[in-house]
Amino acid sequence: MSPSKIFAQEYRYATYEEEGQSLPYRILLPENYSAKKNYPLLVFLHGSGERGNDNELQLVHGSSLFLGSEFRKNNPAIIVFPQCSKNAYWATTSRTDTGFSYVKKPKNNPMLDLVEGMMDHIKDNYGVDKERIYVGGLSMGGMGTFELVYRNPRMFAAAFAICGGANPKIARKIRRPVWRIDHGDADQVVAIDHSKKMVSALLKKRASVIYNWYPGVNHNSWDTVFGDPEFLPWLFAQKK
Repeated sequence: MSPSKIFAQEYRYATYEEEGQSLPYRILLPENYSAKKNYPLLVFLHGSGERGNDNELQLVHGSSLFLGSEFRKNNPAIIVFPQCSKNAYWATTSRTDTGFSYVKKPKNNPMLDLVEGMMDHIKDNYGVDKERIYVGGLSMGGMGTFELVYRNPRMFAAAFAICGGANPKIARKIRRPVWRIDHGDADQVVAIDHSKKMVSALLKKRASVIYNWYPGVNHNSWDTVFGDPEFLPWLFAQKK
């Protein structure tokens, strides 16, 4: 077993089930978790390459960020990695000749229905600080992040979208959380304009947005974000 897989075993296996549908997910609890305490909750949405039902692939990118001893000591939190089904998508979008097309009112998404149900289950069964709920993701997961906030505009304290995108017309409804948006300007999978349009739209609605464009970086801009020493301290400092 590889070292990365050994570390990943810290994330417990779980499955959320609702009306005959199931959502595999992995959950990392704080060290010395106490049911008498409330902790921040982060939901991390993976990219399209990690879809499936093995409850493993979704940990490929990002999961090791939250396993460092210093992080766990300073930021006791509940970290959740759900896994999107192989033929489904976190976001209501379609491919076009120029990239992606997003709907104006993304409300009907069975995968996000399951994510919301999973989150309700976690909030009911674990100590969650409802002032410190976060969501973020990369690529398809970045798109899903915008959409999940749209569906739950008052739930999240902060959100991050890495090389994602959405319909700029949703900006008013998603302006409440603090945002961080990152993208590589050489991205050949999801063009940087998808993020730039969202930043522009959010700023026009007076949202709080940190954004970073990375020269020469292709689709894997998450590597740059995960290497930023300010990323996690910024995220876990946010409160509603």
